[in-house]
Amino acid sequence: MGKKAEKAVENYKNGYTCSQAVACAFCEEAGIDEKTMFRLTEAQGVGLGGMQGHCGALSGAAAILGAVNSTAELEKTDSKGKTIQLSRKLTDRFREKNGSVICKELKGIETGKMLRSCPGCVEDAAEILEDILENR
Repeated sequence: MGKKAEKAVENYKNGYTCSQAVACAFCEEAGIDEKTMFRLTEAQGVGLGGMQGHCGALSGAAAILGAVNSTAELEKTDSKGKTIQLSRKLTDRFREKNGSVICKELKGIETGKMLRSCPGCVEDAAEILEDILENR
């Protein structure tokens, strides 16, 4: 496990949501202080809507991709295509590894078969994110 993934899992064990755990492990890369990142990603945890939606760990990772890749040019939004492409790569790799990107499916809420634990999702999202950032 890479250092960022270790930090993300540690964050999760310390009470951060899955989204906060991943995003806060990459504050330095995003150029955002941890308190601000913690606040910005709080609502993205627990599968957006109480396990109904997209995995929070992925949401946190996608937030980092936006922060790192965006040119922040409000008049000329030319970086969004590349950022979306990177987010798609993140999502595809996570789905390939875990069988889903939907929290309730990952947790086996309806099937009774857990595909991946929350700490595992945090670890996977952070590792994939770290790889994408190193190779973009």
